[in-house]
Amino acid sequence: MESIMTVTRFAPSPTGNLHIGGVRTALYNYIYAKQNDGKFLVRIEDTDQERSREKFEKNILDGLQMMGLAPDEDPVKQSQRGHLYLSAAQKIVDLGLGYYCDCQPERLEKLRNQQQKAGKKPMYDGKCRERNLSKSENTVLRLKTPRDGEVRFNDLVRGEVIFDNCELDDLILLRSNGNPTYHLCNVVDDAAQGVTTVIRGEDHLSNTPRQIHIQEALGLPDLEYAHLPLVLGENKKRLSKRDAVTSLDEYIAIGYLPSSMVNMLARLGWSKGDKEIFYLDDLIKDFRMQEVQKAGAVFDIKKLDWINTNHLANLDLEEFIDHLKPYLKKESISLESKDNWKVIISHLRTSSPTLASISQDLIPYFLDIKTYDQKSVDKFLIGSKPLLEFVLRQLESIEPWSEDQLDDVLAKCQKDLDLNTPQLNQPIRVAVVGSTKSPSLGLTLSLIGKEVSIERIKKAIALND
Repeated sequence: MESIMTVTRFAPSPTGNLHIGGVRTALYNYIYAKQNDGKFLVRIEDTDQERSREKFEKNILDGLQMMGLAPDEDPVKQSQRGHLYLSAAQKIVDLGLGYYCDCQPERLEKLRNQQQKAGKKPMYDGKCRERNLSKSENTVLRLKTPRDGEVRFNDLVRGEVIFDNCELDDLILLRSNGNPTYHLCNVVDDAAQGVTTVIRGEDHLSNTPRQIHIQEALGLPDLEYAHLPLVLGENKKRLSKRDAVTSLDEYIAIGYLPSSMVNMLARLGWSKGDKEIFYLDDLIKDFRMQEVQKAGAVFDIKKLDWINTNHLANLDLEEFIDHLKPYLKKESISLESKDNWKVIISHLRTSSPTLASISQDLIPYFLDIKTYDQKSVDKFLIGSKPLLEFVLRQLESIEPWSEDQLDDVLAKCQKDLDLNTPQLNQPIRVAVVGSTKSPSLGLTLSLIGKEVSIERIKKAIALND
């Protein structure tokens, strides 16, 4: 018997930019397909014409490409497949498994309120189920949901899941304007695309029994399911498109590598093994859907910073510089303006967790200091005039201007002035880079150069006047 190829799909709605929760879903779908020598597909669910935008569709597809999650076939769009949904709806009618309903919104609202007051679950009462109404501009098409029995399916993450049919009402398949609903489109498209495995967020879990009923009405094969834990913010609440920083391109824009985002998102819900730094090929070898946890997974920015620092460190210097160049351009930094630019880059490349912040750290080494960190000035620079004047006299005579020579002179200054290391170094550091953030002070001074270092210390002395 010929085995069926595994086919997964990512089905975003183009109503906003690619969300990191969506990237995690796409990633798991991609990995599962590749582990099973199958196909990963993308479907744009753009039936919400009021909110769907082509710019969001482009953002989603570009983001997947950037992350290395390119689909194995051209994406399909639901807005171009209406004939398939109407054909499926007609089949359900012809089989006697659906019916037209003309209940008005006012009646349904009243029914819902009565049920809620009685402590019951709000659901349609099936009033039109046996009325044999004809299709009209006032009717919706509903599915005849079985009234007894249950729906059972095995979930790769959650194990066996059971829903009682009595908890489910007669689902609307076509609205009164003839437009198909999400559930019908979803089932028809999965069948048309040959999808075998549905991997999505746990917020879709309650949709699954409804879609299984539609599959059964249409005589479609059973699917495999995996419902993933939600991605939570640090406040332990679900990340949504309305949150401040949730879209993929916002993270890429500040200098997180795509490979770091893959690494971080893979670990949102899957924590098996001791290894923490992953690339996509590693995940295809090591990831197991059955090991994904059920509980929500917190998106921890500190963890992402640590992961990105490791991924940046794993780049060779030329690759790192190529990644850094767009961020340097934003800061108006020209590498060629300094003869020792490669040495500077190699020492500062781990100064911060993102490419944008690293480029900002590089400003004092290539450009004049335009602004000082005021807290650092208040704490270390104000009142440091005698110290800076003493150190300046020692530094002016140093030849050659090397890290070793500078370290020796600074050590002697510390001893002569009877100061601890921060008391001596921090005022000098603030003077030459504008803040307390830099590599070791001898290295910092050597990278900046004698002329500029002397000039900046003199300027800091003048600030004390």
